[in-house]
Amino acid sequence: MIKSNRKTIYSWALYDWANSAYTTTVMAGFFPVFFKQYWASDLTANESTFWLGVANAGAGLVIALLAPMLGAMADQGGLKKQMMLSFTSLAVVMTAALFLVSEGQWIMAVLVYLFGAIAFSGANVFYDALIVDVAEHSDLDRVSALGYALGYIGGGILFAINVVMTLHPDWFFLADKAEAVRWSFLSVAIWWGLFTIPVALYVHEAGETGRMGWLASARAGFHQLSDTIHHLRSLKQVWLFLIAYFLYIDGVNTVAHMAVDYGLSLGFDSNVLISALLMTQFIAFPAALAAGWLGGRFGAKRVIIASIAVYAAACIWSSTMQNANDFYWLAAAIGLVMGGIQALSRSMYARIIPKKQSAEFFGFFNMLGKFATVFGPLLMGVASYLTGSARFSILVIVLLFAAGAIVLYYVEDNVQREEV
Repeated sequence: MIKSNRKTIYSWALYDWANSAYTTTVMAGFFPVFFKQYWASDLTANESTFWLGVANAGAGLVIALLAPMLGAMADQGGLKKQMMLSFTSLAVVMTAALFLVSEGQWIMAVLVYLFGAIAFSGANVFYDALIVDVAEHSDLDRVSALGYALGYIGGGILFAINVVMTLHPDWFFLADKAEAVRWSFLSVAIWWGLFTIPVALYVHEAGETGRMGWLASARAGFHQLSDTIHHLRSLKQVWLFLIAYFLYIDGVNTVAHMAVDYGLSLGFDSNVLISALLMTQFIAFPAALAAGWLGGRFGAKRVIIASIAVYAAACIWSSTMQNANDFYWLAAAIGLVMGGIQALSRSMYARIIPKKQSAEFFGFFNMLGKFATVFGPLLMGVASYLTGSARFSILVIVLLFAAGAIVLYYVEDNVQREEV
């Protein structure tokens, strides 16, 4: 049973439902393809890939560098919700602006996407940090899991609708597939803005009534961040968790980012791969809820380690895949654990960090999340190059999962938080 205020909890969790439409429809689904075929059709394939990579890397680098400072500023000024809504507003506007970018305007598309991706990631820093203000200590696992579960189902529903729009634009009184994709971007902006309203109305943070001005908050945040970095080595459980998280979430992100490429390298049809990814979204919905219950019953750390084991086993098994049905089974296995491992990582971290500095510490958390897509793809690339085998390359990811699980084993799940 969740003991926290239910209206506040569901209002907070609905933001995951809201912004997940961006990750599915825009980031993972339509933008990469539409950029190559519509906005950057005059560029070569290598050139368009380069600029898309620049946009993604640039957004990740900016927010990774700024997140701890912005988090400290929000903590000191009681600005977590205000800053989340500010970043969200910018992200919604940028997403809607994609509708207005004309064919061939690839520079404008890159810039709009860059600012939208920065704003999306920035808003997530403060959204994650607000969990300590909306949930009781004993409810953190279930509440975090509820957010991820709603995110998977919400993002999946709108993405499914948008896919139908592009396959049958005439059903929606649209001229062609290109117009359907542009309207899909606009639908994400509307969806995102609409389902953010409950957060604005019903979620409140501690210290919100006595907040500082933005300039005073920035000064106070800078001093707080300096003190935290100086004292971080004394918070053994925090930095130990962050090391473990960096390792195993790198494996998780690598599986997510490289799955389609791996399937294509084995000769599977692209329609099979897209169908499997969509199936994963809907499996992850009930699985994330179940993980929240299991975390509350057996402890978040145990469930995370079990999820890591499933990921490692899936990597080993995937090296033997022979047909499309095998890929569907792999997608189902990943769907069972991908929501839980992310949700319980968030709640376990929230449990061990100082509550009054949650945004600052989630800044570090999100910073590592941004950098945690480096070693996995690099290991896969090197292994594939040296062995000439795509199947062998997937096995090296098991090393990241094993290292992460070993470090996580030494993290105490229910340590008492101390302010620094």
